[in-house]
Amino acid sequence: MPASNDAVRELIYRSCRCLDLQDFDGYIALCAPAFRYRITLYSPELRKEMIWLNHDRDGLTALLAMVPRHLVRLGTLQRNATVYTIDRNEADSRADVMSAFSVFNIDNEGRPSVFAVGHYHDTVDLSDDRPFLLSRNARLASRDLGIGSHIPI
Repeated sequence: MPASNDAVRELIYRSCRCLDLQDFDGYIALCAPAFRYRITLYSPELRKEMIWLNHDRDGLTALLAMVPRHLVRLGTLQRNATVYTIDRNEADSRADVMSAFSVFNIDNEGRPSVFAVGHYHDTVDLSDDRPFLLSRNARLASRDLGIGSHIPI
């Protein structure tokens, strides 16, 4: 039985929660073996599309394994996502999912600030009763990430 729309929504929300908790193994477990993660945006100054990050599952796993060795911004990141659309293609057991996201940095004093805003464009594998992420394009509307982050948006 293919995964339900509720299961797809839970997948999107769980992926955000895993990243909030820095549960990187949990995040990778939500991804299919052929998973690809990208961060993209349009630069009006350059008048062109930009790709800020592009990794397959193995590359993302290696990046996340190195997070403890990098300097990180103070505080924690909190992702808020809302699934807008789930367009199912039963013929190839996939769904295209579009969600809005906002990511807040909560500093050590408890003060929030906006880190990033945009949309997730996900492709989800529906071939089993449990869905898996096949790809995620974190399409940014905001372009100033300060010192950035090694953790996916």
